Amino acid sequence: LPVTDADGGLVGVVGLRELTKATDAVRALMSKAGTASPDTPAMSLLPVLTDGRSHAVIIVDAERRILGLITQTDLLAAAARVHMADPTLAGA
Repeated sequence: LPVTDADGGLVGVVGLRELTKATDAVRALMSKAGTASPDTPAMSLLPVLTDGRSHAVIIVDAERRILGLITQTDLLAAAARVHMADPTLAGA
């Protein structure tokens, strides 16, 4: 889950597992967010989304305002659509 500051800028992320830990401050639970710009090629996000830790990459503008996010499922679905659209890959 993305965490933002008062101006809406991304400051980090908190996972659902971390939220179950007893603490009084979100800051203590945050980790660095995997980010990309809107112009980043989607398939270049594979290393981040397959690192075993990250489930999403947050898409941000130059001011680190959140524009959206790409999840592992989004990228897998896009890859499947490309695969199915290419007849030379259909039998692979």
